[in-house]
Amino acid sequence: MKKLMLAISLALLTFSGISQKKEKPNVIIILSDDQGFGDVGFNGCTDIPTPNLDQLANSGVIFTQGYASHPYCSPSRAGLLTGRYQQRFGHENNLPYTDAKVDDGLPLNELMLSELLQKNDYQTCAIGKWHLGDSIQFWPNNRGFDDWFGFWGGGMNYWGDTGKKPASAGVLRDGKVVPRSELTYLTDDFTNAAIEYIDEYNKAEKPFFMYLAYNAPHAPVQATKQYTDKVKHIEDGKRAAYAAMVVGMDAGIGKVIAKLKETGEYDNTLIFFYSDNGGHLGGASSAPYRGHKGMLFEGGIHIPFLVSWPGKIKPNNTYNKTISALDIYPTILAATGVKHPNAEKLDGVDLLPYIKGKNKKAPHNVLFWRYSDGAGYAVRKGKYKMVMSGYKKQFFLFDIKNDPYEHTNLSAELPAKLEELKGLYAEWNKETVPALWQDPHAQNLSKEEKKRQSYIDAATRGERK
Repeated sequence: MKKLMLAISLALLTFSGISQKKEKPNVIIILSDDQGFGDVGFNGCTDIPTPNLDQLANSGVIFTQGYASHPYCSPSRAGLLTGRYQQRFGHENNLPYTDAKVDDGLPLNELMLSELLQKNDYQTCAIGKWHLGDSIQFWPNNRGFDDWFGFWGGGMNYWGDTGKKPASAGVLRDGKVVPRSELTYLTDDFTNAAIEYIDEYNKAEKPFFMYLAYNAPHAPVQATKQYTDKVKHIEDGKRAAYAAMVVGMDAGIGKVIAKLKETGEYDNTLIFFYSDNGGHLGGASSAPYRGHKGMLFEGGIHIPFLVSWPGKIKPNNTYNKTISALDIYPTILAATGVKHPNAEKLDGVDLLPYIKGKNKKAPHNVLFWRYSDGAGYAVRKGKYKMVMSGYKKQFFLFDIKNDPYEHTNLSAELPAKLEELKGLYAEWNKETVPALWQDPHAQNLSKEEKKRQSYIDAATRGERK
């Protein structure tokens, strides 16, 4: 009798659509581009309305000490999708702007999250900005994604205008040019593509992995009237224009969540959201932290970060220990039951035991950052953080617990602690390789710092008059 009842139950489950697919979660990584820590309501932002991101944050866990693995775009994405410090395989810089070589891109021998999930019966799609290699062999369709709608470069006009560049540098669908007549506003186009994908694959037997990488709110600062109308209360024009881009992205994320709920997939979908690095200088805010995109002060790497999985993670929580974007990869593997062939090579950790309270320890004893072959680098161990600033050309040591905004340099007061962190960096640095290509970041640091100082000097001269 019990066997008969079990058979009937299984048949009913199959009939109701609960198939093998339901045993594994869908996975979505939503990535924003150059969005500052202070540009979301769940981090205290009051001028930019982000109701959908705030609701998503409330449905899961907000990481108050969440870090990107690099202070700018392409290397940050390389770390995310490999789960490894990008300096281990030479993807330390943005792709060359005008003279990229055919073999410049995320090395093909690195096992990307998409490739591993695809091999383990996940339907995979990439939507939006790629920025991990200009040549075809590096494009998403050749790196573990069954479907791709987006562009391969680092920046893009929001109406799809490639200017003097060829049409192939614009928006592509599985490598084929999408006519501009089929595009509207890229943020909306990427949202619509995500919605269509969920509709198409929610009935399939396979679970799906979606990498939804908005290029908003990266420059150029462009937005539709629909979104600028929602930020009329912001009197700073630069800030208002930027805010409209965030509003557009937030609206899109709300539509994606609504579609998941409509299709019955929401409770079984693991969602990560974070920004690839700190806010840019075009209206973004990394407040209350020091610095901005490109820097290793908190404003360049301490970013808005959350995870939601309604069926598995309790809502309305915050996690206050230090975590990294490198942790997303192994967390997804743990959630999906997928094994990595060389898990010891991953630099991230599975966050699930920590956010569920099963592991009370800190996920990381120490974290490292480096840009431009060591022109700047940083180490975070416990409450202490060392920064070798390529902007300032000097060492800083901060007590992040008592000085989270990095106002007081303790390097002279605590020389032993500074030397300890220098030593940790030196040991980690031995495990890295030189960058495979260069970008102008290192050269631009001095220019920016010189410009900053010129403002201060001008103000000082004015005071003396």
